[in-house]
Amino acid sequence: MSRKRRQFDRAFKVEAVRLVTEEGRPLAAVARDLDIGENVLRRWKQQLAKDQDLAFVGTGNLSPEQAELRRLQRENADLREERDILKKAISGLLRPKVVRYAFIRDHRKEYRVSKMCEVLEVSRSGFYTWLRNPESARSRANQALLREIRIAFNRSRQTYGSRRLTVELNESGVSCGENRVARLMRLNGIRAVGKRKYRVTTNSKHNHPVSENLLNRNFSADYPNEVWLSDITYVWTSEGWLYLAGVIDLHSRMLIGWSMGPRLTAALTLEALRQAINRREVKPQLMHHSDRGGQYAATEYQKLLTKTQMICSMSRKGDCWDNAPMESFFATLKTELVNRERFKTRQEAKAKIFEYIEVFYNRQRRHSSLEMKSPVDFERWQTLSS
Repeated sequence: MSRKRRQFDRAFKVEAVRLVTEEGRPLAAVARDLDIGENVLRRWKQQLAKDQDLAFVGTGNLSPEQAELRRLQRENADLREERDILKKAISGLLRPKVVRYAFIRDHRKEYRVSKMCEVLEVSRSGFYTWLRNPESARSRANQALLREIRIAFNRSRQTYGSRRLTVELNESGVSCGENRVARLMRLNGIRAVGKRKYRVTTNSKHNHPVSENLLNRNFSADYPNEVWLSDITYVWTSEGWLYLAGVIDLHSRMLIGWSMGPRLTAALTLEALRQAINRREVKPQLMHHSDRGGQYAATEYQKLLTKTQMICSMSRKGDCWDNAPMESFFATLKTELVNRERFKTRQEAKAKIFEYIEVFYNRQRRHSSLEMKSPVDFERWQTLSS
């Protein structure tokens, strides 16, 4: 099966570049995480630095005022980049004490113990006490495993429990059992973030026609692009609400289309659907399922479904469980990101949500319903197996 050439809208390009320029992440790492070429991302970065608000919107001659605006924007971008580089260059010292003690022991011939203790923020008496009482082999092994658990746990953004962490550790070459991992997590207070109660967000009070519930809670699909699910959620910032429209592929639970904005409009859901269409292969009779909200029943949205030969299915009135996988994604997003943040601006929220979706959720986060693989890895695995 030929793979459709990927297309990226302006929102995707801008947020991808901001991961490099504002979050301070290496360009190569961002390109790898987003599954795009380094040269492509570098070109986007140069365009955005050069054109700012005028980037990715077309071509044409600039007025002197626009040219000056570009120059000032380029200077601001350089200053922001320098600031972020300095912030990232300051490495933290908040590591387990046993790691710092071991470092001091291994470098006693090169540096003064007193100075290393001062720099690493440990006491000399604590170091010498540790040095006189070597740990047992089992204790050392547990400490080593605990370090790996903390690394993997933080890599999962503190979202994995013992089951997912055990899979992650074993696949990275660290041999361990789930019971041992669970015990060390419990003893050291390592807990994955918990979920909050679901809140209804659908407004079905409109005059548009609605479709039957053709999906009927059959939440399984043998292949990609058989069933797409759509929904909307909202995120609070100090500037007000930010709305997120999303589209997932039921087969792999991959978020294939998204759009964010300050108002809940039909244009928001249309943009998310268009992004999904541009990124995927739309087969005739592909089922599109959503709730009965006015944004999905709107004329323009239904026209696009008809134009692409999709079958429209809608949940029963007031029943969020008819779209459970989509609700599950939003609950996961809220649990693992939104509820742990206090967003000052909508742009800050957009940047964090983009990075969560495109870097972590789609490409890294393990799903228990996907053989403990990420959505991207699951689709690749299915392709190789077929």
